[in-house]
Amino acid sequence: MSANNNEPKESTAIVEISPQTDEMVETEMAGETDEIKRETKALIEALKRRAQTEADSAGTLTRETYLNAVRQAREAIEREKLISRDRLENSWTTMQEETEKNWHLLVKEITDFSDRLQDAAKAAWEVFNAPRS
Repeated sequence: MSANNNEPKESTAIVEISPQTDEMVETEMAGETDEIKRETKALIEALKRRAQTEADSAGTLTRETYLNAVRQAREAIEREKLISRDRLENSWTTMQEETEKNWHLLVKEITDFSDRLQDAAKAAWEVFNAPRS
């Protein structure tokens, strides 16, 4: 019996969700599925636990060093979002330009074909009506 690779992987870890996280996710992600909300809540709680652990174990680091590391991580995440959005916007612009260019080429081809048909019809009419010797 083979496993279906398309099935979502179920997490076996039980994660306690704080009321604040629950309320925030339910408010901010109102239109999402329960599974997406559940996984997002678990992710937020894991990040909170990791951040707390890092803050607690920052004994060898100064608080300022820790805060700088956290800021750099946040800025890196925000930059990635901006880069992704810029890539998406550039792709959309390129697609619009290509579509417009292809439309103009199609219109030119149709116009050229129409002109050729008119010339052929005119030549056929002239041959048809030409006097016979």
